Amino acid sequence: MQSTPLAVSFMLVSTLSLSLSGLITKYLSVDISAQWLTFLRFFLPGLMLFAVMAVTQCRLPVASMRKSLVLRAFCMAGCQLCFIFSLQTLSLVESVVLFSTGPLFIPLLEKLFFRVKLQGLTLIGLAMTFIGVLLLAGDVSGIRWRPELLIGVLAGLFNAGSQLCLYRATKSDMRTIEINAWSFGMASLVLLPLLITSPISFSPAGDKTGYGALIVGAVLAIAFLVINTQVFRAKAYRIANSGSQLAPLIFTNLMYSAIWQMLFFDVSYSSKQKIGLALIVVATVITGLLPKVLATWHHAKLKSA
Repeated sequence: MQSTPLAVSFMLVSTLSLSLSGLITKYLSVDISAQWLTFLRFFLPGLMLFAVMAVTQCRLPVASMRKSLVLRAFCMAGCQLCFIFSLQTLSLVESVVLFSTGPLFIPLLEKLFFRVKLQGLTLIGLAMTFIGVLLLAGDVSGIRWRPELLIGVLAGLFNAGSQLCLYRATKSDMRTIEINAWSFGMASLVLLPLLITSPISFSPAGDKTGYGALIVGAVLAIAFLVINTQVFRAKAYRIANSGSQLAPLIFTNLMYSAIWQMLFFDVSYSSKQKIGLALIVVATVITGLLPKVLATWHHAKLKSA
């Protein structure tokens, strides 16, 4: 319980990096095909991490974690592929909203596969954040269910599976860099058949001088942000008591994305959307800090008794 605030901090840094990578990906999805952009999101970070491991220590995955890493690689590949496809066909808000449904599946998957008991506080946090997501989406009644929306929901489902596998992997003796290096490498291999059937597609949106260099810089920036996202998330899961304990914090990705839109795109929010943001913040505080406050209060009460 003492490590809860630190786990919350790591998770918030992770979601901040995730929101920035999503923002850059939204722009790149216009110029680069979804298959190649998804592949580069895994291949480049994996290459960087393997380079670091070559200098320090490079080990094969432990036998007990190989199944989890392979399953996580499939989930990561499916998640990012669906998310980028949704970015190409939906608005940024719709894509992030559907991607953010991932935490809603985590407690259910834990209950289904690992028989983990659902905590009441977690359910309350998930309910509050889900309501906040709906309010932040604006006019929910105006979102019609189309095939691309189903793809966005699948991104959330694959995201839940990926995070659950990551949580399990962090409980082994594998280092964080090893978990992510092998996960990225395996995810790249999963995506190779799609690259063979789909030639590289690069369609610059303009003929500005240095535009190609800007694209390369953006892709490299995403690689660093992806590494940052996974490293801090692994650190958070390593010291957390349950994967679903941190699930509501993943919704802060949506809150960060909303802030970027206000800063860079001068987007205004309705009263309902502001209430949605407030609900997400309150749910984050309750889920992350309330157990610590209650534990401290209970400990002080026992000492004074």
